[in-house]
Amino acid sequence: MNQPLAGFAPAPVTARMENHGNHMLKVAMQTGNDLLARVGSMVAYEGFVQYEPNPPAVRQIARDWMTGEGAPLMKCSGDGLLYLADYGANVVVINLNGDAISVNATNLLAFDAHLTWGVERVKGLAKFAGQGLWNTKISGQGWVALTSRGKPIVVDCGGGEDETYVDPDALVAWSPNLRVKGKRSFKAQSLIGRGSGEAYQMAFSGQGIVVVQPSEDSTDRLRVRG
Repeated sequence: MNQPLAGFAPAPVTARMENHGNHMLKVAMQTGNDLLARVGSMVAYEGFVQYEPNPPAVRQIARDWMTGEGAPLMKCSGDGLLYLADYGANVVVINLNGDAISVNATNLLAFDAHLTWGVERVKGLAKFAGQGLWNTKISGQGWVALTSRGKPIVVDCGGGEDETYVDPDALVAWSPNLRVKGKRSFKAQSLIGRGSGEAYQMAFSGQGIVVVQPSEDSTDRLRVRG
């Protein structure tokens, strides 16, 4: 290999999912261990990998995605190495060890197909917004890959009564056992939620983490509907 390019070659496989740099995901594919991934995220693969866009299992579970609460998924199966990316976004790999995570669907890149998942309404915000906020909850033993517009920060809520406040436009994911509520902040309108009109935050408390990206682009915003 040309010496200047040698440093970009993929490292030997050591796990089901790994980062290749900050902006690409490498997945070790095996027959019988299928993957669900964002449609259009495949950038390269080695070996024999097949794709099925919007498979029946996805259509049955993600009916709410038809109204805009998520992104279409494809089922990937076969043997080889699969490389995924999302327009240069940072990739965050999580190994769920019987845990669960609630993900903004626009930040969901891929996850093991055997994991338990579904689109659900976020509790604690109906009174605040007068509408329903929907997210994708994933749980079980397996791997999940998220995207972040820039290097994210993972905030440990600490398990106390103090609350962690997040601009919803910058929210990527959180532990689903956290308590969530909304808070309007007219005084902070010029400081928070720069593109979102009325300033408001999501408040998290309890034992768990919140993943926040350094972006408030409205295209990355959590979906809200009535």
